[in-house]
Amino acid sequence: MDRIDVMRLFTRIVERGSFAQAARDLQIPRPTVTHAIQQLEARLGTRLLERTTRQVAPTLDGVAYFEQCTRLLADLDEVEGAFRHARPAGPLRVDVQGTLARFFVMPALPEFLARYPDISLRLGEGERMVDLIQEGVDCVLRAWDLADSSLTGRRVASLEVVTVASPDYLARFGEPRKLEDLAGHRMVGYLASATGTAYPLEFMVDGVLRTVDLPAGLTLTGAELYNAAALAGLGLVQLPRYRFERDLAEGRLRIVLPDLPPPPMPVWVLYPQNRHMPLRVRVFVDWLTEVFARVMRDGGDAAAAVTPASAARPLPRAPD
Repeated sequence: MDRIDVMRLFTRIVERGSFAQAARDLQIPRPTVTHAIQQLEARLGTRLLERTTRQVAPTLDGVAYFEQCTRLLADLDEVEGAFRHARPAGPLRVDVQGTLARFFVMPALPEFLARYPDISLRLGEGERMVDLIQEGVDCVLRAWDLADSSLTGRRVASLEVVTVASPDYLARFGEPRKLEDLAGHRMVGYLASATGTAYPLEFMVDGVLRTVDLPAGLTLTGAELYNAAALAGLGLVQLPRYRFERDLAEGRLRIVLPDLPPPPMPVWVLYPQNRHMPLRVRVFVDWLTEVFARVMRDGGDAAAAVTPASAARPLPRAPD
């Protein structure tokens, strides 16, 4: 391994707190990792890592070396990325929400793999917010807003959200025409992963956000279950419209209070704030931005529910 590769290896070990995890992330044999770090410490004449049976942590010299490596690698990636012939390569680990992957990412994924054949992509599905550095994830795609100061990101879209219910439910509880008509109605509760409490229903009334808490006979986690609960007539549900487009068209669901829509749901690509972004991550983030822009422009099942959103850095609050 050359010195740059060893620097990348060392920073990954520090971030993951594990030789084995770093070896898996970078697809390097475990004995090679141990040998490379031993040679690095011998060359520098200092111990960089403290090893225990459970974890690996940097020494004081290791912390200083890690900070220098991070800056040098960021500068190197920036220089290499400035040249057109630079080829993104290496392992790329991404975590996405399942519905976003199914509707937006997977149909276009062959294009990405053909464009960047030297990238080895590992795609995971999840609803929770992962610890990117500790879990070795390069970036995540999420349809919610987060207030984690350790993350930054690019806002790639804003999804239209609707309130829906089944015709059977509306036949039993009546069709509301204004917020006051929601008295006596029921909602399907959706648990917030961060707080463990159910989100209220949200409506925009004359530009002002109004929240409504209704009794919930069923509270759950998981967007697929939430969708199924609406179809089963178990209560009012709020989710991005692309999830319900076919059900709405075929009459299995109806939009409730269309003149009082919930606020739109932003879609973010998120990555660690204080960590250099390798070229392979940068091109994937750019590609995701292209995908959402193309779907919104060209139409399709999902496009009808998506409105453009400009790139941004702050992470305001919205429900998942």
